[in-house]
Parts: sequence; structure tokens; C-alpha cells
Amino acid sequence: MDSLIAKADALQPHPKRRKTSHSHDNTQDSLKKHTSVPKSLRDKNPQPNVLPYKHIANKKLRTELTRNAAHSARAKALLDDAEMLLTEDAGVMQPEGELERTWRVSQSEIEVDAGQDAARGRREWKLDGGPYRSRYTRNGRHLALAGNSGHVATFDWLTGTLHAELQLQETCRDVTFLHDDSHFAVAQKKYVFIYDRDGVELHCLKAHIEPTRLEFLPYHWLLASIGNAGYLKYQDTSTGQLLVEHRTKFGSCSAMAQNLHNAVIHLGHQNGCVTLWTPNLPHPAVQLLAHLGPVSSVAVDPSTGGRYMATAGRDGVVKVWDCRNWKGAVREWSARGGTAELEWSARGALAVASGGTANVYTAPTIQQPMLNSAQPPLYLTHPIPHRPLVSVRFAPFRDILTIGHGAGLSSILVPGVGEPNFDSTEADPFENPKARREKEVKALLDKIQPDMITLDPEFVGSLAPPSKLSTKTTFDGKPAGEVTFARLPRLERLRVQGRADETDVGDPDDTSPHERKRTQEEKERKKMRGKGKSVKRFLRKQRKNVIDPTAVAIRAKLERQREERRALAKVTTDGPRKPSALDRFASK
Repeated sequence: MDSLIAKADALQPHPKRRKTSHSHDNTQDSLKKHTSVPKSLRDKNPQPNVLPYKHIANKKLRTELTRNAAHSARAKALLDDAEMLLTEDAGVMQPEGELERTWRVSQSEIEVDAGQDAARGRREWKLDGGPYRSRYTRNGRHLALAGNSGHVATFDWLTGTLHAELQLQETCRDVTFLHDDSHFAVAQKKYVFIYDRDGVELHCLKAHIEPTRLEFLPYHWLLASIGNAGYLKYQDTSTGQLLVEHRTKFGSCSAMAQNLHNAVIHLGHQNGCVTLWTPNLPHPAVQLLAHLGPVSSVAVDPSTGGRYMATAGRDGVVKVWDCRNWKGAVREWSARGGTAELEWSARGALAVASGGTANVYTAPTIQQPMLNSAQPPLYLTHPIPHRPLVSVRFAPFRDILTIGHGAGLSSILVPGVGEPNFDSTEADPFENPKARREKEVKALLDKIQPDMITLDPEFVGSLAPPSKLSTKTTFDGKPAGEVTFARLPRLERLRVQGRADETDVGDPDDTSPHERKRTQEEKERKKMRGKGKSVKRFLRKQRKNVIDPTAVAIRAKLERQREERRALAKVTTDGPRKPSALDRFASK
């Protein structure tokens, strides 16, 4: 029994067997050895740099702003860690030797070397009723064209599916899609008309008279138009309300573009001026004399956030401007063939169509300052015999440039000018009807108010910086506290600066009432100073520097009448009082 108890005390937990693997995968072992967990999965709560809000007195507001800033910085850090897209320049043609030039490569050679999907972009649409202007949707899937004689059509250019084709039998100057391919607007001879996907007329905007150019602001749901009357008008397409109309005072306008970064409208006028407009200002935010003659085309670079603007005039000169200082053209050169049409791509390439040739220039050569009028290095050129060339459009997310001319449309391949990476929440080329409906509802909920359109969009929602100079002082019987220098009274500001002269400052209680009254009268007199200057000038001219007997006699007569009224009032007051009916109640 004792031996059994001794053996029971010696019992220990059953040891775990070590699992051994009899089969080894060398490839799997090597991958495990050289592979680590991504940062986005390894660090769930990175510590971003949060802006300090210590200058805000409200504790609740300070906490909320700090929390929002931390959340935004954390999301941005995680997004940077999870970025898997290739952002380097891909697909740009590069010469191998010093004697080779990219502009010598023809479209047939590019079409052979490009892939089968990319080669489909090289097309020719021969149409009657030109010249034609074209416009792509934001996702680059659908194309709308409008001929000068009234031929309008919308279709899916990738699959060749025709949505609508209209023969309006009147002049059509421009066409644009609205929030998606389900609606499009046409600038016709007299008014702006809105059609649906099937070509059914939905609205006639009679407030937009004789329109020449159209632009749609997708984040604000605004349709902007400019016409021969010289009025810039904004139409809210979500509510149908005419938001505002600005009188430009420059006459007819045929050049219009929008800055996708801040939704500012750029207009080119007949007197050579370029103006920038926002809905909340009745005057142009910027007015620039760009050319000696009429401005034929305006374009804004989307790749740099609207930093550069290109203008072309009837004088045959193309200029590139820096929108940050407006101190002069960064670069300018002469375009062959006179009037030119401009368009920027998503990668910063500038297309110039003039005469019978379409030329493409790439960044950063067109953005480098140059004192002379030398033409920048040419990237690609393509001759087009059909004149005139009235429009150029880059297809979003594609290396395709569509040129509108008198015989239809021509699409050429320009390697490396399109953005290869798209954001499906903004513009998805492969969206289905359900995704399109969901995006439309979300865009309506996220609609931005028009009064938030400014030249500097980063200004909206920002807070005023804390004051650099603050002091602790007491005035008006209040306890000591930290007050900014700008909110201090004048005497307190002088004391802080050490420039206060307090030698002549006395006790305000010693001032007599007459002096206080005189001081008040002086303040009122100083307050009214400067008003009625035209009347004073007229009276000064009428005043004579001689003694006028007529004026002296009138003054004496007025003085006698005044004395008679005073005497009559004195006699009435000092004479016997007339009996009243209430005297019976008087106590005797």
C-alpha cells in the first residue's frame, strides 16, 4: 500500500508530444524565411502627426478636432502602406540613340507595337455635318459628339453600342455629359437642351441664351454656360434652379475651361483677356491680359492640381501660365496654322491642334521657364488633312487623343499620356447599372455647396492660426486672463509696446460736464466729417466774400421774428391762469 501511495505522489502530467513533420517543402520554407507581415496588418494603430489645437478655448471642440485630425492622419498612413499601384511613368516612348526622335514614330508603328486592347483606340469616324466637337464621360467609357449642322450622338466607343442619335436641324456649338452617361446637354442655336440616354428631350433651359460653351462641375452638380451675350450662368441640375448669372462685360466668349481641382471657370475673351470666375463673386477673381488678339482656347493642367494654365490666341501664340503668381508666361511659342485648340491630359501632356497637325508636348519641358520663344521639344505629331481642327479631347484612363475636325473625328494613340490607375469610387470604367445608381445617390448626398468654390480650396474648413502675441492683463474690472494683442484696447496695446505716454493722463472724474459735452460734440462732428462733400463744394462756390445787403436784411428780419415769438411766449406764461373745470376738486 505504501508503495502504491509513493507511486501516486510521483505521478506527473502527461508530456505533450512534439508534432514532427516528415515531409519538407523547400520552396515554402524559403518563402516563410524571406516574407514578413505587411505594415498595414502589423501596425493597427500608427501614431500620426496630429496638429495641435491648444489655442482653442472650448474643450469639447478641441477634443473633437483632435480626434478628427488623428483619424484622418491614421487613415492616410494606412492608405499609403496599402498602396499597391504602380505610380512610375510607364509606356512613354523613349529614344534609344541621340539621332532618334519620338515624333518620327507614325501611328501605324505604334498600333503594331501596342497591345490588341490599346490598338482599338485608333479609329476614324467619317461623318457629314461637321466640324464636330466631342466629350467623354468621367470614366472614359462613353463618347458624345455634336456637329455644327445639328448631328448629335452618344455611344459606348469600346463596344460600339449606339445610345442616341439626333438630327436637330439647327446649329449645335457644344455638348457635354452631366453626372454620368444617362444625361447630356447640348448648346444649340438659341437655348441649352438636356436629353436623356435615349435621346428624349427633358428640359429646355431658356435662361441660357445663345450658348457657345458648356462645362459641368461634377462635385457641385452645376452646369455652367457662356454665350454670345457675355453672361456666365450656373444651373443646378439637381434642383433645376438657375443659381447665378455673371455679366462678364467682355462681349461674346468662345473659350471656356474648368479647373478640376477647385471648380473655378476660366474664360477667354475677344479682347485677349482671361478671367477666372466663381459663383460667389460678381466680379472675376483674376483678370489677366494674355494675348494681343482674341483668345481661341483655354486649358488647365489636372496633373498638378490646376497649377498651370495654357492659352492660345488668334495671333498664333501658345502660352503656359503659372496660376500661383500670374507674373508672366512661363513659356510661349508660335503654333503653325494660326488658331490652335488646347487640351491637357491626366499625366500633364499638352495637345495643340493647329492648321492641319496635332502636336503633343510632355511635361516637364513645357513647364520650365524659358525667356525666348523657342518651341518646346515635340513628343508626338500627327498630320490631319481635314480642316478646321475645332476640338481635342484626351480619353480618361486611356492613351487616346480624339480630334474633332470638319470630316468627323480622329482618334490617335499617344503612349504614356493617360492615367493607368483609376479610383473606382470616383470613376469606374467597368461599372454596372447597380453601381451607377449607387454612385449617383452617393454623389447627391455628398454634393458640395457652390459658395465653397474658391481659388484655394484648402482654405475651406481651416481654422485661423493662433495669435503670435498674447498677454495677461486686466481691464474693465475683469479678472486677469490671456488676451490676444489684437483684442486689447489702444492704450493697452501702447503699454505692451512701451510707447504709452501717461504723463498727461488725468483722473476722468475731474473733467467738468461742459468739457465732457464739448468732447461729445467734437466726436459727433468728427464722425460726420467727410459726408456731403459735393454739397459743401456747391455751397462753397455759391458763397460770396462780400457783405450782401439782401442777406443782412433777411437775417435781421428773421431775428426780429424770433424775438417777437419769445416775447409772446413769455407773456402767455406770466399772465393770469384761466380757470379750469378741475379747480372744484382742489383742497381749500
